[in-house]
Amino acid sequence: MTSTISVNSTTYPIVEAFHSIQGEGFWTGTNAFFLRLGGCDVHCPWCDQKETWPREKHLQWQSSDLVEKIIVAAPTIVIITGGEPLLHNLDPLTSSLKKEGLRVHLETSGAHPFSGKFDWVTFSPKTFKPPDPSIYTKVDELKIIITGEEDLEWAEEMAKKVPPNTLKYLQPEWNSPNSSHMIIKYILRHPQWRLSVQTHKFLNIQ
Repeated sequence: MTSTISVNSTTYPIVEAFHSIQGEGFWTGTNAFFLRLGGCDVHCPWCDQKETWPREKHLQWQSSDLVEKIIVAAPTIVIITGGEPLLHNLDPLTSSLKKEGLRVHLETSGAHPFSGKFDWVTFSPKTFKPPDPSIYTKVDELKIIITGEEDLEWAEEMAKKVPPNTLKYLQPEWNSPNSSHMIIKYILRHPQWRLSVQTHKFLNIQ
C-alpha cells in the first residue's frame, strides 16, 4: 500500500500559524506558538476544525520560513497540530525547530506512522481511524474526547497501550451537554484520570 506521507517534504500546508496560549491539557496557560497543518482523514463528526481536512486548499510554507516566524514570537513551546499532522513527514520541520533550541510539542490522533522529534506528545486517538502502533511508546499525554459511555471504554483500551507514567485526560466534547457530568462521575471512581477543559473556548481566545 502506498504511504500518504511526503517522505522528503520540506514544505507544509498551513491552515494557521499563530501565537497564543495553550488552552487544554497539562500545558494549559503556557505561552505557545501553534502550527496548524492541513490534511486529515480521521473525520470526526464533531470536529471543530473541519476546514483543515483538505490538504490542497492551504498554502504551502517552507519550514525555514515557519521557523523564522516562530523565532520572532519567542514562545515557550511550539505546538504542531492539525488536521492530522502525522499525514506529513515532520522530521525536517522538527529538526529545524530543535536546531533553534525550541521546545516542540505534537498533538495527534496517531492515525499515521510517527515522524519528527518532540519534547512532548499529546495523543488523542479516535475510533474513526485507529492509531498506528508506532505512536504508543512516544506518548506523554493521553487525551480522550468523550461524547458517551463507549468513549470511556475506548479510553481504558488506549490507556493500556501507552507508558505507565503517561498523564491521562478525559475531555468533554464541546457540543455534548452530558459529557462533563459523565466524566466527573468517572474520574471520582477512577482517580488515574484527569479532567481536561478547553479553557480557550471559555475565554474566547484563539
